[in-house]
Amino acid sequence: MQTIRFWTGLKRDDRGASVAIGNFDGVHLGHQHVIDIARRKGAELPAPLGIVTFEPHPREFFAPTAPPFRLMNAETRAHRFAKLGVKRLYGLPFDAILSSLSAERFAREVLADGLGVRHVVVGADFQFGKGRDGDVDSLKAFGESMGFGVTVADLLHIEGLEISSTAIRKALAEGRPRDAAAMLGHWHRIDGEVFGGDQRGRELGYPTTNMSVNRLHPPRFGIYAVKVEVLTGPYKGHYDGAASVGVRPTFGDNQPNLETFIFDFSGDLYGEHLSVAFIEYLRPEEKFDSLDDLVAQMDKDCARAREILAGVEIT
Repeated sequence: MQTIRFWTGLKRDDRGASVAIGNFDGVHLGHQHVIDIARRKGAELPAPLGIVTFEPHPREFFAPTAPPFRLMNAETRAHRFAKLGVKRLYGLPFDAILSSLSAERFAREVLADGLGVRHVVVGADFQFGKGRDGDVDSLKAFGESMGFGVTVADLLHIEGLEISSTAIRKALAEGRPRDAAAMLGHWHRIDGEVFGGDQRGRELGYPTTNMSVNRLHPPRFGIYAVKVEVLTGPYKGHYDGAASVGVRPTFGDNQPNLETFIFDFSGDLYGEHLSVAFIEYLRPEEKFDSLDDLVAQMDKDCARAREILAGVEIT
């Protein structure tokens, strides 16, 4: 997949895709429905499948001090797009310049003149432009006058499921990763670079990788059975493991992070990028009276995680 930065990296050959437009936080089944329509339209034209999305998320731009809400950072989202066969990821920097464009200027300067899109697919509730002054009807009118097709995707309904980022956040906050996965169409993941920690886990016989959860809506704090994909370096591959999300209360007051113990693994992963998929919630965080008690519980957690993960396929 080719990642293209609109203001700095756009070349003539990058133009002309059939694109889905949106923030796509979580890339859930509803988002995939929109992307699938863009794929089909591209096959008819023909034109490569593209995504037009924004970074940072507009909510982060307008309310930078609001509590974290994102299900995915930009890295995780890009990996999911690649798995869906997206060929061109157009990353629009959501800043003062972009947010000041009227709907008509966005359609003309970004979509038509900038990206030269052949076709655009959006959800039925799509709004765009300064003050959200554009909607699906105005986008259709702009497309007709500016030379690109527009398809409005109906909201996806699956019996028994409310497909929304809000519902997925609620499931994760309540420690229900399997319910979140049913709405996502894939396991919820946190991707990122491994950074150095206090190496307490190594001293306890459980060396862990440390990853940031900064700016993300974290799953419920506690212990999880996880699938791990090492994305870079000499140990690239798929592994099973157990992970802790939270503040590690046994060791005092700490910033939240993600610590993962990878089963049957030996190697240096500092600086490498991992993708950690949350399969099942095992238990809440707790403060232990002794390190021996902590290790005994970790032994139980890992044994249970191995049993759970034995029959789980990764997506």
